[in-house]
Amino acid sequence: MLLPVYRDGAGVLRIVLVRRTERGQHAGQLALPGGGREPGDADLVATALREAYEEIGLSADDVQVVAELPVVDTRTTGFRITPVLARITAPGLRWRLSADEIAGVVDVAVTDLADPTLRREELMSFPSWPEPRKVPVIALGDELLWGVTLRILDPVVPRLLAGEWPV
Repeated sequence: MLLPVYRDGAGVLRIVLVRRTERGQHAGQLALPGGGREPGDADLVATALREAYEEIGLSADDVQVVAELPVVDTRTTGFRITPVLARITAPGLRWRLSADEIAGVVDVAVTDLADPTLRREELMSFPSWPEPRKVPVIALGDELLWGVTLRILDPVVPRLLAGEWPV
């Protein structure tokens, strides 16, 4: 998965998330652009770059890979995710969404992800969960960020705010 970051015109550090379509295992969820490795991918960085291009039209020419982050496992679908932090170098990009996979792009200020007043627990249920359970979420307007995407971002956000990476 690609974890694309950029600074907007006011210098605010932002992360680009996607909202998945209502199809598939992660229907309607906020996520990072990304997907499975294909035989032609040289490595997992190449996979992340290819998937970001396919899903939102973010070209590898418009990003600078900053760091390959630790692997995170999903808790219900069995995926192993290698997040790749990348700085978007081309300002003012227009997204080209894959209609089959992506319903929209949501870019979020990193400071919002660190705001404790936006955190809460929500009761959620899915076919793979026998009973509803409370899960941690961040409320971003009408959107909820949760699950593996939240678990990927939680250790990254303080490091971004501390200026650990050149973004």
